[in-house]
Amino acid sequence: MIVRLLDSIGTFAIKYCDVIGDFSLFIAETIKALFTTKFKFSKFIFQMEKIGVGSFTITVITGGFAGAVLAIQSYKGFQQFGGEEFLGPVVALSMMRELGPVLTGLMVAGRSGSAIAAEIGTMRITEQIDALKTLQINIFQYLIIPRVVAGTFILSLLCLFSMFFGILGGYIVCVHVLGLNGEDYITGIRSIAEFSDVRGGMIKASVFGFILTIIGSYKGYFTVGGARGVGISTTQSVVVGSILIIIANYFLAILLFGP
Repeated sequence: MIVRLLDSIGTFAIKYCDVIGDFSLFIAETIKALFTTKFKFSKFIFQMEKIGVGSFTITVITGGFAGAVLAIQSYKGFQQFGGEEFLGPVVALSMMRELGPVLTGLMVAGRSGSAIAAEIGTMRITEQIDALKTLQINIFQYLIIPRVVAGTFILSLLCLFSMFFGILGGYIVCVHVLGLNGEDYITGIRSIAEFSDVRGGMIKASVFGFILTIIGSYKGYFTVGGARGVGISTTQSVVVGSILIIIANYFLAILLFGP
């Protein structure tokens, strides 16, 4: 009984150490190729459009309604203590520091992270990646780097729109639904919110963009098992990417905004 338990623990540890090692080498190879090969600018622009423009609508909708819901729920608490003037700062700081970056990361991970894993995974099982290697094409330069760099860059811009529409959604609810003074909402934001809050949220979003693209690329690159394997890789890219985004958010919040 004890021997079986120890054997299971050992097998589990070896398996996940192997995965972590492969993933670390994958990241190292990506960084090496970024600085030692010619950057594919046209592919970078194409991936920015694919990841950024394609995810714009869901980012705006998610951010807008998140701000609206936050305003409604916060109003119930502030109303009891006569603190309705703090609704603006609460909505703004929440969208800038937390909800904007995190929701953007999770939405894009579900949409674009899974697409990256599916595309590269399909190329793997149809031997297109092997064909590229026979033509002496650097796979990391050609497939991985444009997606990772584009995702890292464009997510900070998507996050800005999420912040803006979240604050706008809160304003609409406060003024047109709850009947509060719109000037108090805006004045409260101006008095408390700072540029460092926006900057910190954009840094978070960039890190999340790197996480979701590198996870999607990694899962797609190591896809095995035909069409079923592509489905598994796609699902894992979303699950693992989302979990890592949530974990990274905790440490980035402490690093950027303090405990």
